[in-house]
Amino acid sequence: MIRIRQMKLKIEHTEAEFRDKICRTLRIRNEELLSYQIRRQSLDARKKPELYYIYTVDVKTAGERRILRRNKNKDVLESDYSSYQYPSCGDEPMKNRPVIVGCGPAGMFCGLMLARLGYRPILLERGSAVEERRQDVEHFWKTGILKPDSNVQFGEGGAGTFSDGKLNTLVKDTAGRNHKVLEIFVEHGAPEDILYVNKPHIGTDILIDVVKNMRLEILRLGGEIQFHSKVTDLTVHEGALCGLAIKNETTGKVEFLDTQTAVFAVGHSARDTFNMFAKRGLHMEAKAFAVGVRVEHPQERIDWAQYGKPRTKSLPAAAYKLTESLPNGRSVYTFCMCPGGYVVNASSEEGHLAVNGMSYHDRAGKNANSAVIVTVRPQDYPGDGPLSGIAFQRMLERKAYLLGNGKIPIQLFEDFCENKKTTELGEIHPSVKGDYVLSNIREIFPEEISYSIRLGIEAFDRKIPGFAGRDVVLSGVESRTSSPVRLLRNETMQGSISGIYPCGEGAGYAGGITSAAIDGIKISEAIVKRYRPFDKGGDILRNF
Repeated sequence: MIRIRQMKLKIEHTEAEFRDKICRTLRIRNEELLSYQIRRQSLDARKKPELYYIYTVDVKTAGERRILRRNKNKDVLESDYSSYQYPSCGDEPMKNRPVIVGCGPAGMFCGLMLARLGYRPILLERGSAVEERRQDVEHFWKTGILKPDSNVQFGEGGAGTFSDGKLNTLVKDTAGRNHKVLEIFVEHGAPEDILYVNKPHIGTDILIDVVKNMRLEILRLGGEIQFHSKVTDLTVHEGALCGLAIKNETTGKVEFLDTQTAVFAVGHSARDTFNMFAKRGLHMEAKAFAVGVRVEHPQERIDWAQYGKPRTKSLPAAAYKLTESLPNGRSVYTFCMCPGGYVVNASSEEGHLAVNGMSYHDRAGKNANSAVIVTVRPQDYPGDGPLSGIAFQRMLERKAYLLGNGKIPIQLFEDFCENKKTTELGEIHPSVKGDYVLSNIREIFPEEISYSIRLGIEAFDRKIPGFAGRDVVLSGVESRTSSPVRLLRNETMQGSISGIYPCGEGAGYAGGITSAAIDGIKISEAIVKRYRPFDKGGDILRNF
């Protein structure tokens, strides 16, 4: 195939104009163009309001060698595209089926890859199947009644299911796992354009169906998924895993599952699991993460700032990504930006409150929102143990809960700067899933964090005019940006207890849906390289 880079067309172009551009670039006739595959599409707004799409495209045509030989354009070259290749299976027999704890993207991708190769994994999920989980989440937003194991954080699909479904990642994976993740999403119902758009997203509404379809595929391939099943303890002999204690959250019954291979893809909110690890001596360390607020602007304001004109049907709802290094040595940046989205109550623990952002696929909400967050380091936390970051999170979330009496506390930016409670909204009205109350959210944070948030928003105003408008709406607390703890693993991807494979965002090795899925694939590779597929029926399950 021939690759064309930097192919530029106006955003309103037709398919015929696209084909014509390929032919003119390669100097071939239209009938010589056999097929093409878009590999990348990005928006060029450097000369706004004149906007263009920039493409990388792979082309099949007759006489490719001849075309390449005569080509003088540095952006026309032989394609280097190669698909992901799974490793060969190892020879060591598996005594028991592998177990995956957690059905977020890391756990589900690990489970799917193992199931495809005949390992018949058992997936354990403390929360509900995604259909039931959606009902639990919507009921919580309407009533404030929280189910601790079925909410925005816990349940099939993980925390990313009730977010924007963003699939962009900074991970540079030369093995092709990144594209493989996107291909698997498409296979299970995601739109095909995620394979090439610069900032792909699925949206909560579509992602729910994609997660369900992945589950059905794992089951079809011989895997097993147990919901409402929480791992409460480990059995360890001579430094190696022997089994798991599993509590059925519906019946309260505890059973024991023999296994020598357990992938822990529990997500960043499984605080009780981290406590269990600490008691069992699994090596962990506190790590830096970030905390802050959600900020809302009218989507029209962001569109104007990014496009230089009103948004048309040819354009997506505009996004942004901003960062600033502050004089106090901290960094402040936007995170999980949701065009046309909603701020959501993302709590998972009684008496504590956290917020997140969410969009549907059409991103048609009136407001844009994103987290504005400040880096915090282990030296900022109370105490010095590996779980000190969790204690810091819980302190902020408890303050947020008390400040709003269980409702999301919100404040105008002008009042945030003046450190006073908001008593009346301005022109911007919040787009929120869950109840909210006017508050002074500066009371949640240490003063240095509040000061850093203010400086960051004011700095961002120089990049997007109106970002620091007086009636811009803030809500808090955004505390679940990433895991505050890392489960240490060695070159075989195992933790300090042999047979335990820390995986994904909760383990400290990912920062979003795609990177978590990539890490799940990496863990599946480590298991595959060592073991041959499980070939014995049944597993051992007894009272514990």
